[in-house]
Amino acid sequence: MRHIIDLSDLTDKEFNDLYKLTTNIIDRPEDYVDACRGKVLGRLSTRPNLSFSTAMMRLGGSVVGFSDPRSSSTTKGETLKDTINMVSCYADMIVMRNPREGAAKAASLYSSVPVINAGDGGHLHPTQTLADMVTILRMRGSADDMKIGLCGDLKYGRTVHSLGYFMQQFGNRMIFASPEELRMPKEITDDLRAKGADIVETSDVKEALSPSDFVYVTRVQRERFPDEASYLRCKGSYIVNNELLKCAK
Repeated sequence: MRHIIDLSDLTDKEFNDLYKLTTNIIDRPEDYVDACRGKVLGRLSTRPNLSFSTAMMRLGGSVVGFSDPRSSSTTKGETLKDTINMVSCYADMIVMRNPREGAAKAASLYSSVPVINAGDGGHLHPTQTLADMVTILRMRGSADDMKIGLCGDLKYGRTVHSLGYFMQQFGNRMIFASPEELRMPKEITDDLRAKGADIVETSDVKEALSPSDFVYVTRVQRERFPDEASYLRCKGSYIVNNELLKCAK
């Protein structure tokens, strides 16, 4: 397997092969307990620490690396290139999350082993989208001809950026619901529309829920706002609860 930096890099066959493999592992985990025996995962990530480490160990592999970037020699002036060159000497693949957009792509240029992007700043999150697609396909059987509500923080939410790009190829209508301050970046909506995506934008979350076959919600992230007043204007406005779900299918 090569690098997984952006899901648009995957061919249809590569995605279908990944989905079939994932489904087999979910349904028959006992068949894969030694699938990665002898392989080492280099972990350069924070929150993905448990998920990727557990997955690797359940497949019989092992994990090296660090979960806190401050634990690496970057605090001593080591560059990303230096870190990736070092870790790729010890690992068979690298999974990384980095607060800088484009960091995973840059790492892939220096690494001698595959790099898996587990989130780069507010840019993309392909591994989350792969997990989301597995959920959608296993529950619905198809990703075609749906109405999809994407709600919450669409400006900084890298998960919705990745999911939007991946879902547009299936001919779905996407309804983007967010506060004005957190709208999907114009360059992304323009790019998606240029690729043929059918997009509706609204600030009314009920407008997204009512027609949607499934709804994807991202939290309003306090740390992303420039000031407290901007955050307070949006706080609590995109929380899905039982009352709001009365508007859904």
